Amino acid sequence: MKELSLNILDITENSVKAGATLIEILLDEDERTLTITVKDNGCGMTEETVKAATDPFYTTRTTRKVGMGIPLFKMEAEQTGGSFSLVSKCKEEHPVDHGTVISATFRKDHIDCIPLGDVVSSLLTLIQGHPDTDFRFCHDKNGQTVSLDTGELRQTLSDVPLNCYEVIQWIKEYLSEQYSLIS
Repeated sequence: MKELSLNILDITENSVKAGATLIEILLDEDERTLTITVKDNGCGMTEETVKAATDPFYTTRTTRKVGMGIPLFKMEAEQTGGSFSLVSKCKEEHPVDHGTVISATFRKDHIDCIPLGDVVSSLLTLIQGHPDTDFRFCHDKNGQTVSLDTGELRQTLSDVPLNCYEVIQWIKEYLSEQYSLIS
């Protein structure tokens, strides 16, 4: 992918498809590294699925025979000298504490590190497409933070849907303003 924000979008869409009602997107960035973590409370994966998930020729989709999202994310992290981890607990074995955590660390100073890209647009796409899912976003960059919690927004807005135009515009301006203060 051309930007890591597209990886975030892809991985988070997997969480939505897994039935997650809460998805945390955490970015931890300093001068040398960027760690991206996507954590959900979806149905989780079996041990066999976790082992197969990084294989590009494995997918749970019926519309195609390859699944490139997780393998590309892993490759992109490792080619920078970074790391990748995938931990999951399936609902059948862990009825209370289930879900998936995918984390990748990138060395930003490596020539093969692709740019983070437009995280705000990726978040807006997720919120617009899945207004009933709660997203917690936090980007900590050198001790400064950009954050958004749609659960808190939902409580404040009451009956106003998160995907209405005015709310999406407000979220865009809110996140863009926060990013302008840490750039």
